[in-house]
Amino acid sequence: MTAAPGDTAVLPGFLGPAASGGYRGLAPATKLVIALAEALIAFGVRGWSGPLAILVVVLATGLAARVARSFLPFLLATIPLLLSIVLVNTFLYPGATDTIVLVGPFHPTWTGLVAASQATARVVAFAMSVALLGLTTTTDDLMADLEQHGLGRRFTFVVGATVRMVPRMLARAGEITEAQRARGLDTQGSIRRRVQGLLPLAGPLVIGALTDVEEQTMALEARAFTAPGRRTVLRTYPDGTFQWALRWGLTLGTVVVLILSVTGQLAFLP
Repeated sequence: MTAAPGDTAVLPGFLGPAASGGYRGLAPATKLVIALAEALIAFGVRGWSGPLAILVVVLATGLAARVARSFLPFLLATIPLLLSIVLVNTFLYPGATDTIVLVGPFHPTWTGLVAASQATARVVAFAMSVALLGLTTTTDDLMADLEQHGLGRRFTFVVGATVRMVPRMLARAGEITEAQRARGLDTQGSIRRRVQGLLPLAGPLVIGALTDVEEQTMALEARAFTAPGRRTVLRTYPDGTFQWALRWGLTLGTVVVLILSVTGQLAFLP
């Protein structure tokens, strides 16, 4: 049985209500294309114009979708990378001679600082574009929509399982750590003690991951995952001429912008 778009009366409760309105109401495949276009432009357009334009677009979209406050954890996760970018470029930028101030044997330069600032803006723009996609689209919806657009079910399952594996492994690692501490294992303190505590943590983590794989395989076989023919669609996603044109327009437009940037045709931009 195929449910009509927006029809939740015939849907199982675990699916939840379909997103609607504005950016949230776009098909998951369309939002994926938007995120990829934003990331490519942020990294591909030289200078400040590319990353700053993407930051403005993503922030405005996040405010409209009411998820802007949820960007903070994603930005905090980029801090170690941003610090390394700033330090390496500011102090060790090759060929730069415009020294800001002497700091012992190091010579931070204005050229390196500018390059570091631009690289930081690119990383933040990329992180926010990925965060916007993740905050407004579940992995299951994205994989199901990609499969409806012709992506093979095996490849869809591999991608979806890989994406879901990271938070699942982190959650299991936390549970194992707490359980081992309750049994008296010292996982804190000196570096030597932490290294000694890795093996009791790694064993259950690996065994649990292998058990998950076996359970998923059995569940897929019980649901005729390898059976020929198209699978029954529980929910269709809103997709029409506008979104089709938007996806292709963004794809072609991004390619054109990148070609112009590489060939120096956008050198007039700051």
